[in-house]
Amino acid sequence: MDFSDTIGVSAAGMRAQTARLRVAAENLANAETTGSSPGADPYRRKTVTFREALDRASGVSSVAVRSVGEDQSDFQMRYDPAHPAANEQGYVKMPNVSSIVEIMDSHDAQHSYEANLNTMQVTRSMLARAINLMKD
Repeated sequence: MDFSDTIGVSAAGMRAQTARLRVAAENLANAETTGSSPGADPYRRKTVTFREALDRASGVSSVAVRSVGEDQSDFQMRYDPAHPAANEQGYVKMPNVSSIVEIMDSHDAQHSYEANLNTMQVTRSMLARAINLMKD
């Protein structure tokens, strides 16, 4: 693995974590988004899955987003008979989003992003040192 491969792997990791942060932000933004008619489904939490991405030319593997899917867990029910989406019993389906889970996922993605950024910075520094050594 050479310097450009290392930087490429770090960049791929940063792209993957960016997608993860984007999805967590969307989930948090829609944590209270309900349906607009009685019994309608609310916002459904999105999830990100990753896959291994192999660069066949160099033989280096990295990470990529496989898909952005939907969490199929049950919706919570909240009693609010005045809500436009309330069913006959007065219950409204609420999104299956947990703010705590999304915040923790955001923190984890941020730390992973920073680790990839640090790897990229160290690699660039090593490359600069190698170039300086060749100049002397």
